[in-house]
Amino acid sequence: MKHEITADSNELFDVSKMEPCEFLIWDSKFFNRRIARVLAHRLDQDLVLDIQRWCKIHEIECLYFLADSDHVETIRLAEEHEFNFVDIRVSLQCNLKENRLGFRNNQDQTVLVRPSCTEDILTLQAIAKSSYDLSRYYFDPNFSRQLCDTFYETWIKNSCQGYADIVLVAEKDKTPVGYITCHLSKDSCASRIGLVGVDMKVRGCGVGYMLVSHALHWLAEHGINVVNVVTQGRNIQALRLYQKFDFWPDSVRLWYHKWTI
Repeated sequence: MKHEITADSNELFDVSKMEPCEFLIWDSKFFNRRIARVLAHRLDQDLVLDIQRWCKIHEIECLYFLADSDHVETIRLAEEHEFNFVDIRVSLQCNLKENRLGFRNNQDQTVLVRPSCTEDILTLQAIAKSSYDLSRYYFDPNFSRQLCDTFYETWIKNSCQGYADIVLVAEKDKTPVGYITCHLSKDSCASRIGLVGVDMKVRGCGVGYMLVSHALHWLAEHGINVVNVVTQGRNIQALRLYQKFDFWPDSVRLWYHKWTI
């Protein structure tokens, strides 16, 4: 599943080398809109004009832009050209070599954390449906809530069917009450946590804490040194959770959506 793929460079986009935007096939098919993303994280006036021309040629209806939050000209130009702010993207990182990983000692003995199985998918989809209302898709009124629900239901289903390297499930009274997805990097030196979801009935009871703890142990057992995770700046509970595991901020960027319809 294609989601939130971003360039790594902090420099201004060089239009002489490649196109300014990328058409997003999966997003466009899922939302039934022609969707693309800006490849750069910073704007100048010439790049804005190139983006406008490219979008017109490719009949883009929605354009994603992930902006460096510390670049004044970029933010000014985005606002001047009707890019609508939808999210704060906070990237966090944890060094497992420096982390003692003693967290599982505090787990609730009534909750079992295990790998997912096919029978879990429908229950996990129900949890996903109510877990991400702070995301940029729900924040953007041009995406219906029903479609956003389906988006995350599809994401967790795909994760269980191979998109993630493992989906760990928290089970209480033989019923799944939460999950976390893990992705290994190609070089096995860095990795990431993807989705985390907890059933509304057990939120605040330490299930999320247990899931992150088990995920970090699983990643450490697979030789991972650095773990990355992304969350919303408005998701205070998630930020507090990751802070308990010594995740530290790596970058802060701003998500914008520009609609041309």
